[in-house]
Amino acid sequence: MTVIWKTAATLGALTFSAAAQAEDFAWFEGDKLVLTNGVSTIEGASGGGLASWATIAGRELENGVGISGHATIVELSDYGWQSHGVSVGIANRVELSYARQNFDTRDVGAALRIGKGYKLNQDVYSAKVRLFGDLVYGDPLVPQVSVGVQHKRNLDGPIAALVGAGSDEGTDYTLSATKLFLSHSVLASATVRLTNANQNGLLGFGNASGKGKSVEFEGSLAYQLSRRFVLGAEYRTKPDNLGLGEEDWFDLFAAYAVTDNVTVTGAYVDLGSIATFENQRGTFLSAQIAF
Repeated sequence: MTVIWKTAATLGALTFSAAAQAEDFAWFEGDKLVLTNGVSTIEGASGGGLASWATIAGRELENGVGISGHATIVELSDYGWQSHGVSVGIANRVELSYARQNFDTRDVGAALRIGKGYKLNQDVYSAKVRLFGDLVYGDPLVPQVSVGVQHKRNLDGPIAALVGAGSDEGTDYTLSATKLFLSHSVLASATVRLTNANQNGLLGFGNASGKGKSVEFEGSLAYQLSRRFVLGAEYRTKPDNLGLGEEDWFDLFAAYAVTDNVTVTGAYVDLGSIATFENQRGTFLSAQIAF
């Protein structure tokens, strides 16, 4: 993780230095079109609610620094999920983010013999770099493409080991392509993720027999009803390293920009089976403030 953050910090510093030399360098003034910075995912990086996008956090373009913060709750049939975090976008090129995830087992905790209401916790440190393309402008057939890395540190190692995980730390790698077809009001995004995370890492990584990483897919499609209102859907495939029947994730979402800086996202989510408890469906609600 130290190498990852040193590399990201160095790239961010170089980008920041170059941008700072521009005559019109700006802090948090917000030049992007509304909603084109995405919302905050449950892992803290910019994108959709469940899926990563190629977007860069904050509302600044190439001549500035942007920042965003989020808080998210997910109410499921048997569990509760909460996450919060902050992201910084530098010159619309580099993104650095952090998120804390908290997963409430409620009555299931007693059934699993870890204690009623036991909360699983995880820290996620992320970095993303835009390689080429632009989300809105340029050739309509060339999307914005970004590469990302997410280091996840599970804070409940003994529980992860109890269910058969091989480690309490893991690193995901993502490659995303996202494009807003402005004339048609349609956004499309696709991400491939190299991961061995169990339930996003909240149940650890891999398994005791040394299960390696697998390539998973995340896709998003959205329609912009107005400048401030978007409807869409997301699908995210998942590995099943523990043999507990972990299933893919799906959502139907609506995002509304209350102001240029405040966005609220609501969704119906289907997270499938979690720790053998099936049909984990419910509601997702997230608020983001961005500059």
